Amino acid sequence: MKAIIGEKLGMTQVFDDENRAIPVTVVKAGPVRVTQIKRPETDGYGAIQIAFKELAASKATRPQAGHFAKAGVAPHRHVVEVRVDDPDAYELGQEINVADVLTEGGKADVTGISKGKGFAGVMKRHGFKGQGASHGAHKIHRAPGSIGACATPARVFKGKRLPGRMGGERTTILNLDVVKVDAERNLVMLKGAVPGPKGAVVVIREAVKSHG
Repeated sequence: MKAIIGEKLGMTQVFDDENRAIPVTVVKAGPVRVTQIKRPETDGYGAIQIAFKELAASKATRPQAGHFAKAGVAPHRHVVEVRVDDPDAYELGQEINVADVLTEGGKADVTGISKGKGFAGVMKRHGFKGQGASHGAHKIHRAPGSIGACATPARVFKGKRLPGRMGGERTTILNLDVVKVDAERNLVMLKGAVPGPKGAVVVIREAVKSHG
């Protein structure tokens, strides 16, 4: 499994060979450093920990400073653990760039925290139709309506779609097309939308369910 951490910069568009506009999200991906290696014989599974975005030494806690010093790298702001088949193929302090993970024309899965929308009603949160706006309806047009059942079971079932907090959840978008990889500037352009606002930190992986 190849993966890299990046920062969402925003959206733009590019044109293909047939002059069709393709909406793309631009992500500044990497470079990341390997800060820990986990092996089956010592940890029970194979994985590497990668770090992104250097952090001023004065802002790192003592445990953070010690952890990064053990790997021989400067403190970083974000760390992510990635499962790998062969941990011995990596070494502490190794730098991984976007070109080492993604190739133009390939597919990628992107994981991030979706935009928080605050407390939302059922129409916005779940796409409810709403109630009638005429024939004596009294300011209940966006209300969910009755939610109770009969005397049996005399309760509301768990999982009922109701108003509540919307967004701000870990979200993964599968099989995004990798339109362009700029290795010199550590940029990658992905077709379509990516979770989170501008400046959000996302994890980009090789697609695991790609069929083409």
